[in-house]
Amino acid sequence: MTDQTTEPTIKPRLREAMTAAMKARDEVALAALRQALSEIAVVETAGDEAVVLTDEQVLAVLAVEVRKHHETADAFVTAGRAEQADHARAHATVLEAYLPAALDDDDLQRIIGEEIAAAAAAGAEGMKAMGRVVSAVRAKAGPTADGAKIAALVKAALA
Repeated sequence: MTDQTTEPTIKPRLREAMTAAMKARDEVALAALRQALSEIAVVETAGDEAVVLTDEQVLAVLAVEVRKHHETADAFVTAGRAEQADHARAHATVLEAYLPAALDDDDLQRIIGEEIAAAAAAGAEGMKAMGRVVSAVRAKAGPTADGAKIAALVKAALA
């Protein structure tokens, strides 16, 4: 097993997929992968020094890009522009293939229960524990977890 913190594997896979999309003349995949790699490059060069993102950080960038495409698709649907909505969803689908499977609701509820119990043991109960619990659940659920969904489930469990 390779150490993913020193040898990123997702970014090279994205580049290979982009090359394959070019050769196959798959404009949707090409555009989605090009945009994702561009966003990764922006994040890598945003600070004072250029950095190389770990696979986990790349996954976080991809998750943000997927969420942006879904939000764009929803906006197009609201505006009555179905063709553009389908295009945005197609881009999201291309990028989703690189993300790990999301936790199902049962696993998420189990993690939330564990973290609420841990917060209660530390003396934080009720809504005062929400920030601590949400942070801990997000850390365990991974970078691709839906933060809004986690916050809503935690809020419901604490209420």
